[in-house]
Amino acid sequence: MLTSLLDAERYPATELLALYHRRWQAETCYFSLKSTILDQRVLRSRSVPGLEQEIFALLTAYQALIRAADDVTIASEAVSAQRVSFTVLFQAAADQIIAARGITAADPVPLIGTIGRAVLDNLLPEHPRWRVRARFRKSASKYGFKRGDHPRTVQAYTLDTQVIENGYLDEGANR
Repeated sequence: MLTSLLDAERYPATELLALYHRRWQAETCYFSLKSTILDQRVLRSRSVPGLEQEIFALLTAYQALIRAADDVTIASEAVSAQRVSFTVLFQAAADQIIAARGITAADPVPLIGTIGRAVLDNLLPEHPRWRVRARFRKSASKYGFKRGDHPRTVQAYTLDTQVIENGYLDEGANR
């Protein structure tokens, strides 16, 4: 971890380390929302209240899935939370909603239901996988740069603040 907070008395290393891990837990949460729940889709609302509603719905679904994972780890003491796959949780919940079976129960519901059983059947390995190949930087574009086809020249742009203040920019920028 690299930081510019050098005063050890004001910023103890143990507190910075704990804060660093909390930050990455939040980043992992956002990654789960973006890659698993949204699955590369974008939010559809065109208004701020609509976007807020969509985000709160995503956070509610995420919290419900995390609670289901917590139920699994409480009921099965041998299972660590790191072994629960969020993807399996999400897919099992989606399958449960699509099947629409067992929505209302006449009998008491056990702590681990259909979703929990799916998680227990598909636990992640106890130890993280070892990296087989070295990491590499992915290209920003799938098209290779052909030297000479597109000469690189620097273009300087200046913006006249008088034009903006007088409102001429709205009428057209080609003056």
